[in-house]
Amino acid sequence: MAVLLVDVANVVGSRPDGWWRDRAGAASRLLDRLAGLAGRPLAGPDGEALTCTGVVAVVEGRARDVPAPEGVAVVRAPGSGDDALAAAAADLAAGGEDVLVVTADRGLRARLPGGAVATGPRWLLAELDRRTA
Repeated sequence: MAVLLVDVANVVGSRPDGWWRDRAGAASRLLDRLAGLAGRPLAGPDGEALTCTGVVAVVEGRARDVPAPEGVAVVRAPGSGDDALAAAAADLAAGGEDVLVVTADRGLRARLPGGAVATGPRWLLAELDRRTA
């Protein structure tokens, strides 16, 4: 069981699908796809079963004003998205949550609290694609 903590800008930017023409729209579409994950079993990054106990998504820049769909807690970074994500990971871990962070940002991964596990956007996008297939 783990809370899924998503670096929205990093995940959106991992696929060259034209997201740069509408950053807020791309973030909103990802948030909508994330909405159905809380409480559901997932195939974890290591292939083992994982229950998603909650979804926290960090948005920044132009995506800061996107609506939060039901089932997704949205952290609206007032400045650096990396700072907001690292702080959210620390808060979750301090609260006793197991945290699975989705980002490909190596610098951000180095800032995560002990016990937080990180995986790349490819895993999350494959899991979301599998659910909609």
